[in-house]
Amino acid sequence: MGSGKSTIGKILAKNLNRDFQDSDHFIEEKTGVDIARIFDIEGEDGFRERESKALKDLLSQTNQVIATGGGSVVSKRNQALLKSKGYIIFLDTSAIQQMYRLRRDKKRPLLQTDNPLQRLEQLLVERRPIYLDLADLAIKTDRRVARKLAADIISQLPEHLK
Repeated sequence: MGSGKSTIGKILAKNLNRDFQDSDHFIEEKTGVDIARIFDIEGEDGFRERESKALKDLLSQTNQVIATGGGSVVSKRNQALLKSKGYIIFLDTSAIQQMYRLRRDKKRPLLQTDNPLQRLEQLLVERRPIYLDLADLAIKTDRRVARKLAADIISQLPEHLK
C-alpha cells in the first residue's frame, strides 16, 4: 500500500507500449463493489481468494504491466504464479513514506485501526522478505519522482522486456 504501484505501473506501461492492469480495480470491476465492501462481506480470506483468481486471469494475458495488491504475495500459490509468468519489480517503500502517501485514504481495510503506521510497519516486517525473495528487481521509492523512478526501472530491465 502506498508504494506507488499504480502510478509507476501506468508510467511503465505507457513507456513500454503495454496495457496497464491494477488487480484491485480488476476485482472491483468483476464484482461491482469496492475492496472495502468485499472485506466487510467476505473478510480477508474471501478477498484473498478473489485476488488469486484475478491474478491468474491477469497473468494469462500478455503485453501488460500489472500492479498487484500488496498482500497478493502472501499466498504460496500466487508466489509460484507470479514467478512463473512475470518479471517482478518490488517498489521498496518505508512505512513512514507509505503513511504519508495514504494519510487521506479512508478506503484501505487493513488500515482501519487506531494506529495505521504501526499496522504498515507490521505488514512490512511480514511481507518485505517475501517481496525481496520474489523480486527480479527491487528499487527504493522513498522521496523519488515517479517519472524518474520509472525511467530508472526501465533502464534496469532486461532487453527482451524493453
